[in-house]
Amino acid sequence: MRKDFYPFSLEREMSKWEFKVAYNLSESGVNPLSLMELAEDDPDFIEGIIKTSLNYVQANGLEELRQNISYLYPGATPENVIVTSGAAQANFTSILTTLDPGDEIVVMLPNYMQIYGIAKNYSLDVKTFTLQEEMNWGIDPEEIKAAVSDKTRFIAVCNPNNPTGHIMTTEEMDAVVEAASKSGAWLLADEVYAGAEHHQDEITPTFWGKYERVIAVGSMSKAYALPGLRIGWVVAPPELVNEIWARQDYITISSAILANKIAAYALSPENYPRMIQRTRQYVRSGYQNLERWINQHSDQFSVIPPQAAAIAFVRYQKDINSTKLVERLVQEQDTYIVPGDHFGLDHHLRISYGLSKDYVNEGLRRIYQTYESF
Repeated sequence: MRKDFYPFSLEREMSKWEFKVAYNLSESGVNPLSLMELAEDDPDFIEGIIKTSLNYVQANGLEELRQNISYLYPGATPENVIVTSGAAQANFTSILTTLDPGDEIVVMLPNYMQIYGIAKNYSLDVKTFTLQEEMNWGIDPEEIKAAVSDKTRFIAVCNPNNPTGHIMTTEEMDAVVEAASKSGAWLLADEVYAGAEHHQDEITPTFWGKYERVIAVGSMSKAYALPGLRIGWVVAPPELVNEIWARQDYITISSAILANKIAAYALSPENYPRMIQRTRQYVRSGYQNLERWINQHSDQFSVIPPQAAAIAFVRYQKDINSTKLVERLVQEQDTYIVPGDHFGLDHHLRISYGLSKDYVNEGLRRIYQTYESF
């Protein structure tokens, strides 16, 4: 057994508690859709799903689904797309395909820490650059320029960002692309929160098309409120897609036929706008609700307003370790949130607000009660 394995603490702790506690505000998406809500007044679709033979699907993804995904990326075709078992597999196989042990990777922090952990476990040379809280979680172009060297083979970013909800400006995106192009590095952009914007009706711009070595990763879990499908994807140059497919053959072979069909339906040009509208209703009203709670306790809590997503990275004032705070919250209040420790930033909490208002408010009440007990 490997003794130096770097565990994925965020996912392991979430899996321990999210289905056991009474109030789970660690969820990073909005209230999931039911199949009935997704289909609305379309009994033919429901009947078609029921009658589907539970066979394998084409290993790189249902043709219709890859076509609908390609519509989201200007200039892409189905040949640029491979369907994966969630964005997690997309990230994993992208690294497995493009990097060898000892290669240099530059990772944005804070971030969903999967890629950071994969890099550690795969014996990559990991360098980081950090979003700046004093810049509203923006990027310092000089820092990313300093982090990327001639040896850098891969840069990983998350836009919109998890956990801060920051959307990169055009200038920030240009700085990332410039850094990648100077070293010839692959640029992986985790864009799973695109479509969950708070203040704009335009979808967050993709990195796809800005540079010839972009790997754009998406998922049905966040902006489309269908996490249980476990459908993600990679959009990349066709030759890289084929190489990723070769690695996928060893790992999952394919995702599930029903998940492919449901995802294709949700991403169809007819249904896609409805998916986005529903998610935005949840994140926009949900954040207003969370903001009221923060304002009520502004002497102890503050937040840089997220620009997208259903999570906020909340700073607190007391000198309490975030993991210890969450452990007591679980034990005493039957409630779970994500400690800032999981992102390398203590004195922060990642709190979900994309669920029903009453549910969130009771969870927030319990958070404050535990916080005050310290």
